[in-house]
Amino acid sequence: MAKPASGRAAASLNSVVKLVLNAGGASAAPPVGPALGQRGVKAIEFAKQFNEQSKKYTPGIPLQTIIAVKADKSFSFTIRPPTTSYLLKKASGLFAMNVVGSTSLLVGQISPQQLYEISKVKATDPSFAGLPLEHVFSMVTSCARAMGLEVVKFHS
Repeated sequence: MAKPASGRAAASLNSVVKLVLNAGGASAAPPVGPALGQRGVKAIEFAKQFNEQSKKYTPGIPLQTIIAVKADKSFSFTIRPPTTSYLLKKASGLFAMNVVGSTSLLVGQISPQQLYEISKVKATDPSFAGLPLEHVFSMVTSCARAMGLEVVKFHS
């Protein structure tokens, strides 16, 4: 196999690692250490950078993180907002989903105002780029219903 002719080709993307990490809680321990170590990336360096960039979030919030590892072992990463399910569980006070067979039970309630606030957070996610807030709201509402949350006018 021939070697790349230019430095640019040598620094091309080698692999992508997707992890869910708690804000401010990255360390060289699993899952970060093994996932990055086998690709030749220093997990401690990633953890320092991640913890610095995740300071704007409440500590402990799970954040979707996409790490791009290049052939020269350098990396870059993107931190996405918290998952929709986490935000819905937090807003509704729900931290476990009850399922009996294939039928979901109503396990909690959430107000349209709470759904709107979650939609505003999710609208900052690059995967929702260019979508009107109304469409994001519709997706968040569908997710809430799928989780067994009832949308009520006034949250009790």
